[in-house]
Amino acid sequence: MWAAIQSASPATGIEVSPINMTDADEIERAVAAFAQAQNGGLIVTGSALTVRHRDLIISLAARHKLPAIYYDPYYVAAGGLVAYGVDNVDQFRRAAGYVDRILKGEKPADMPAQQPTKYELVINLKTAKALGLTVPQSLLASADDVIE
Repeated sequence: MWAAIQSASPATGIEVSPINMTDADEIERAVAAFAQAQNGGLIVTGSALTVRHRDLIISLAARHKLPAIYYDPYYVAAGGLVAYGVDNVDQFRRAAGYVDRILKGEKPADMPAQQPTKYELVINLKTAKALGLTVPQSLLASADDVIE
């Protein structure tokens, strides 16, 4: 994910800086230091560390008034601001087709790997309000789910 974020940043005019973290203490220090810069926000990518420390990351973003976008709607349901990522229900549905083919005798090695085709945007308006942000109506209209 990081490589894709880096490659897209010049076209958007946004400067991106990685925060490498290995444990809860380092997450707290890194986010607190990052929050000192003006006009910052967090892009939280998927990893075992971010899943394990999901609640900490969400609470730090709120405490430091940092808008954050996550890769999974699970974070937004837990209080995060915005998620844009793969529609997990669609992924499981598509996986069921592969299971069916395997059970009918097809070799998994002969089956092509598939990329996600459906993504979802989820916005938490309660969190936006707490951060003092107004979400544009055009963005709300394109959201798959809006948490009020």
